Amino acid sequence: MQEAEAILEDINPTPVKVLGYGVQRLVSKDDISTPWTCPPPTDAAVVEDLRLRLADTEAHLERARAREADLSRRLDEMKRFVSVMEILETYLKRRFLRQQHDVARLFSPLPPN
Repeated sequence: MQEAEAILEDINPTPVKVLGYGVQRLVSKDDISTPWTCPPPTDAAVVEDLRLRLADTEAHLERARAREADLSRRLDEMKRFVSVMEILETYLKRRFLRQQHDVARLFSPLPPN
């Protein structure tokens, strides 16, 4: 017991030191539960990471632009196809009406002479 009192006199504990706000800090729950992490990255590492991310973004943008160009080309082809189909439809309707008229004329009764 006397040894414990002697040790306490040597370290001279105060409420501030005991609560961890003094010169020495007690181990907290966060110190135990927080996993060890790497030291913060250097400026060069951050810059390199940003360059890699920028390159990835630019590559993604280039692929998106190529896809857009392909889709635009296909849309133009489809518009031309639709135009051709509309022209054919108009031609066939006109031809059908003429043939229908010719058939009606052929089967109509002849006027009396």
